[in-house]
Amino acid sequence: MKRRTFLYAGAGAAALLAGASLLRVRSMGPDAMAKTDETFEITKTEAEWKAQLSPEQYAVLREEATERAGTSPLNHEKRKGVFHCAGCDLAAYSSEAKYDSGTGWPSFWESLPNAIGTKSDNTLFMTRTEVHCRRCGGHFGHIFDDGPPPTGKRHCLNGLALTFRPAGAA
Repeated sequence: MKRRTFLYAGAGAAALLAGASLLRVRSMGPDAMAKTDETFEITKTEAEWKAQLSPEQYAVLREEATERAGTSPLNHEKRKGVFHCAGCDLAAYSSEAKYDSGTGWPSFWESLPNAIGTKSDNTLFMTRTEVHCRRCGGHFGHIFDDGPPPTGKRHCLNGLALTFRPAGAA
């Protein structure tokens, strides 16, 4: 391959990635979570989820897409409160467990009790631990073993999958 061809191909690929608002890490089709073996308390049709969620939230929560790093306003959320599933409003993460991992996504060292489920994710040529809402199955992100004490875990989450409620708010 000529150097010029290689450079043009690389520039074209970078432009495509830069223009995308969401990175689709899987192509599992509509309502990907419904195709797992797991059952959830809250189930809705594809049309019901699409009516409730923004297109970006739908892509993340139901199709397991990943938002671009650095784009979530929740990265800068410093108030005390609780982060809820954007799909079913289940309280999932406390602000007490939130930290800045430097990755560009909201990160937590633990979830609230009985808030999440996990499964093995073998996409992108590696095995990761996918984390989702235990009540509706909405995709939150992934858990890695490079977090701070006391757990050593990094729950690397999509801000689009969560909503924040400040402490004292109804």
